[in-house]
Amino acid sequence: MTKEQIINLLPYQPPFQFVDGLDVVSDEGITGHYIFKKTEYFYKGHFKDKPITPGVILTECMAQIGVVCLGIYLMKDQISENFQPQIALTSSQIDFYLPVFPGEKVTVVSEKEVFRFNKLKCKVKMYNEKRDLVCRGRISGMMDSCEGRNLEV
Repeated sequence: MTKEQIINLLPYQPPFQFVDGLDVVSDEGITGHYIFKKTEYFYKGHFKDKPITPGVILTECMAQIGVVCLGIYLMKDQISENFQPQIALTSSQIDFYLPVFPGEKVTVVSEKEVFRFNKLKCKVKMYNEKRDLVCRGRISGMMDSCEGRNLEV
């Protein structure tokens, strides 16, 4: 499965897709990146005249790259033509260290801790362009590849 195929299977679209590209993909982890455009919808109301990226959006970016993209790759043998991945975030614990400003590129590095019974738990880190640690933590999610079924949590 190619990096582009993984991105095309994401169940998101702009303005809520926070994956521009994948750099490294393996059974043990994934690295990807995203540029927070100055025109993102959430900057208009997040800190008047000094916008920063909300922590919940940074967490979402880390989840999309670090859990969802990796989960799609790990489930590649279960993917069919009609496959539409269904993903539910089950837990996250993130510590924040630096802000991300409009126009900044971030890199997410995710390391698989456990993948069992379609539950994926990862250690995730986000870096800015200077390679400074922005945030880190653990994110878990449930994946479902069954056609015609809804994932209930």
